[in-house]
Amino acid sequence: MGTALVLLFLLALGAVPGALIPQRSLNAGKVDEYLVQHPTIGPWLDRLQMFDVFSSFWFTAIYVLLVISLIGCLTPRIIDHIRSMRAVPTKAPRNLGRLPKHAEGCAVGDPESVAAGITAKLRGWRTITRPDGAGVTVSAEKGYLREFGNLVFHFSLLGLLAAVAAGKLFGYEGNVIVIADGGPGFCTASPSAFDSFRAGNTVDGTSLYPMCVQVDGFDADYLPSGQALSFAADIRYQAGADLTDDIWRDYRLEVNHPLRVAGDRVYLQGHGYAPTFTVTFPDGQVRSQTIQWRPDDLNTLLSSGAIRIDPPAGAYPDAMERRKNQIAIQGLLAPTQQLTSGEEGGAATLLSSSYPELRDPAVAIDIYRGDTGLDTGRPQSIFALDHSMMAQDRLKREKRTNLSLGESVRLDDGTVVAFTDVTPFVNLQVSHDPAQIWVLIFSMTMMGGLLVSLVVRSRRVWARIEPAGVAGTVNVELGGLARTDNSGWGDEFERLASRLLDSGSAGHKEGR
Repeated sequence: MGTALVLLFLLALGAVPGALIPQRSLNAGKVDEYLVQHPTIGPWLDRLQMFDVFSSFWFTAIYVLLVISLIGCLTPRIIDHIRSMRAVPTKAPRNLGRLPKHAEGCAVGDPESVAAGITAKLRGWRTITRPDGAGVTVSAEKGYLREFGNLVFHFSLLGLLAAVAAGKLFGYEGNVIVIADGGPGFCTASPSAFDSFRAGNTVDGTSLYPMCVQVDGFDADYLPSGQALSFAADIRYQAGADLTDDIWRDYRLEVNHPLRVAGDRVYLQGHGYAPTFTVTFPDGQVRSQTIQWRPDDLNTLLSSGAIRIDPPAGAYPDAMERRKNQIAIQGLLAPTQQLTSGEEGGAATLLSSSYPELRDPAVAIDIYRGDTGLDTGRPQSIFALDHSMMAQDRLKREKRTNLSLGESVRLDDGTVVAFTDVTPFVNLQVSHDPAQIWVLIFSMTMMGGLLVSLVVRSRRVWARIEPAGVAGTVNVELGGLARTDNSGWGDEFERLASRLLDSGSAGHKEGR
């Protein structure tokens, strides 16, 4: 047990870096940022797997050694407990007066009948009567469930660790942003359907449970301060045979009330807004795009993002010219606009948001024309433009403006950019953990075992009954011992002694 406690301490100590240092499994971008900001210590931490603590070789080694140590510790204990359950109570000590608790008294009757009466009053105790010279002794014990509860607690802890490990091996978790109010939805066909996907060591992404989800609407309630009171999404989903039968089922998805389908759980994690921009090119052709923008202020949902729009085919004579006339938009979105004065104290031009609900949406945007870099093959963030293209003057800013919903701005070549709509989006998380029910079961049995081990107390009581000098009476001597917790044993022993010596007693003398 000492080894197990040391390993448990090391496990807790090893988890500290996972709470203090960014983890790749949670936010790979934060890890890259940390490495840039700490060029000396960052690579060393990476070699020690400090950015992947909970999947590192050293954390796994401590985890496995802890499990082995617990098994090695509990196996002999359960053998000893089985032996103690089968054993009879121990013989009475020769001198009961030396025990921590002691009482004496006299009773009418012979030793055998008095011993039988004492045994009858010790209901719930395991008892045995033995001859002792001219008299008899009664040995009684109770509290066997204390050790049983302790063993249940520790074996449940082992089961909990095994269930968590199984969930990490065979489970997966994916996050995806879905536009509400008629957005395209998503299907769990492969990991590529998710914006981020974390798979267990045995999951290759080819056996995901088939399911499709569409978000028909989103509702949110806010306090006057702007704090979210509640939010929920009305969704439709298909799963299993419904996909072939084209049957859609409705569900009200709320926080902490996930959709459960065949072992998968769909959680509502968060929400935000997706603006729609419509670009009318000089030849009259129109292109629109709706994409989510990232909430930068969770209290007001002031969001930032970017949109890239390609000219339609035929708008420009060749592909090179078409690439040079791509439209890019980057800026801020305020659900409820609030304008403040600029640095010069002139007109109100700085946009912020005063409330997270869509009451008076507006955007503050920079409009660019040129090569957005989408054809370079380099990955780009959907929330920001490629600054290297700006540095090379391949993407040039044409206009900076504020637009309320429905307003538009015209560029020098006649291109019109309009802010036409704002749609809520939701962040959904799909989780699959085949060991989840076992985690619940082992957690409940662990708490039950801990409760039993704390409530039940192990006690021993002995009674020696010997003939007294007066015919027809016997001397009764009681002794008690608390095997584990001694708290409250004094009052309990006094009540027990009073009950055992009161009926038919010729006299009762309390000891210590």
